[in-house]
Amino acid sequence: MNHIKVILIVDDEETTRKGLTKTLEIWSNGKHEVIAAATAKEALAIVEKKRIHILVTDICMPDITGLELVKKIHSLNQRPVTLIISGHSEFHFAQEAISLGVLNYLVKPVSKSKLIEAVEAAFEKEASQERAGILEKSADPALVHISREQEGVKHPVKAAYQFIEEHIDRQISLKEVADLVHLNSSYFSVLFKDQTGLTFSEYITRTRLQHAKQLLMTTSMPIAEIAEQSGYQTAKYFNRLFKEYEGMTPGAYRKSNR
Repeated sequence: MNHIKVILIVDDEETTRKGLTKTLEIWSNGKHEVIAAATAKEALAIVEKKRIHILVTDICMPDITGLELVKKIHSLNQRPVTLIISGHSEFHFAQEAISLGVLNYLVKPVSKSKLIEAVEAAFEKEASQERAGILEKSADPALVHISREQEGVKHPVKAAYQFIEEHIDRQISLKEVADLVHLNSSYFSVLFKDQTGLTFSEYITRTRLQHAKQLLMTTSMPIAEIAEQSGYQTAKYFNRLFKEYEGMTPGAYRKSNR
């Protein structure tokens, strides 16, 4: 899903605020929304209404400091990637800034190139955090446990993991994978259950549904197409199985995880 990202600039100096805003508006060329606030109070009112992806804030402001603003934003369950700007090198703030996860500390006057470079790095970090969040939300606990217990897993089962991952969009049979690893189907079935704690069929189902959840969260692809890309021949069967495992329909899951 290609959402417009929001950059919030907070600075009580009008000239600086306007300069930062103009630089980022020209740089983003309409790809991102750039909003400016003159006070922390104004900034918090904005945060209460919409999600902020990148925060660029002055550290010294008349009402509260930039770091106090970051803490208040965190208390509203938002964690934008943050850039701090300051009129001079206030190194006594650095340790607290690091503890709050501030990405960069820029000293005024901030050149256009330095600002753009810092914002581009912030977007890279934000994208990385978003990917991590999607993986965490969609992760099946049983599959997470299996991935953590990789030590001691025998090669035939590891090869099966890889084959299933690479061919999740089509039908996969136990015999096909057993043949791939040169084992008798019955023996491979017992070995797989022994090594993973799941039957071969259960492992495939959980992997398919995990794949589907990631697509539901990251794309606007129709549910029937997601079912097909996750290896299900009919959307009806996919919907029933998804609800059985997740307690809601794929459509409701997508809506709750937007």
